[in-house]
Amino acid sequence: MFKSIVNYVGVVFLKLLSLLPYRLLVSIGYGLGYIAARLPSDRNHVVKTNLHLCFPDLSEDEIHSLSKKHWRLLGRSLVEKSIIWLGSEKQLSRMIEVKSAVDLTSRKPRILVNMHFTGIEGSIILSALAKRMDWPRTSGFFQRMKNPFFNRKIIEWRNRFGGNSIDRQGNAKAIIREIRNGDFIIIAPDIDLGVKDSEFVPFFGIETNTITTISRLATITDADVCLMVTTLKEDESGYLCEISKPLENFPSADVKTDTARLNEYFEKEIRLRPAEYYWVHKRFKNRPNHETNPYNPSK
Repeated sequence: MFKSIVNYVGVVFLKLLSLLPYRLLVSIGYGLGYIAARLPSDRNHVVKTNLHLCFPDLSEDEIHSLSKKHWRLLGRSLVEKSIIWLGSEKQLSRMIEVKSAVDLTSRKPRILVNMHFTGIEGSIILSALAKRMDWPRTSGFFQRMKNPFFNRKIIEWRNRFGGNSIDRQGNAKAIIREIRNGDFIIIAPDIDLGVKDSEFVPFFGIETNTITTISRLATITDADVCLMVTTLKEDESGYLCEISKPLENFPSADVKTDTARLNEYFEKEIRLRPAEYYWVHKRFKNRPNHETNPYNPSK
């Protein structure tokens, strides 16, 4: 009973946040990020470990400064999820601008490769604007949450404009069907989901466990593969979602080569705006050849 009440209080709190003036919401997020950056926590350890691994030339002071900037933006993105999950189409269209190098009305089989910047869920704008812009619906994998209540709620919120959230576990046929139907398929492969259907390929010079989903799906469906990057605008007034032209000669005959190539694109984008990347994820937790876990060296 108590847990149920807490869940509903959480929903009400998110709704109240979504009704605040945008600038005030952003300020609250920055404040939460400021506090989080200064609290000792496992995730603070993960952030700094990732930064040390990916930017070995930075000094300790520079790592500390970059970590604080990251937490500031992460705090902002967390409160902005109140709009992403509960806001209106009008709110979303004010918050996120879309620029595409391809015709989004064409229904050409196409995979949009997203990555884990703090603004990643800006992709829901494609779903929100689909009817007005005559775009197909948006489909994508989702990772189950530990809280069943919010797992159901977030799927409901993500799908409220006609989108289609597909459980990442065991639903390859569903995603293939959506691609062939010409719907928007958005997948973020820069995450460690275990060694199954993955390869160790370079990421910031580190052999990194990376899922091979994009190459395999593109081969099966003959789909174009376009990069989709959602980043903070320079004036911090919202986010810019940019969709690239199809990658040339992708996929190739080699899944591992394709996966490494995507990591190269991701790294290039991250170096342009390192504070915006989702450093709280344990990107290097699975190691090749029984190497030491960098987040917990004792294991």
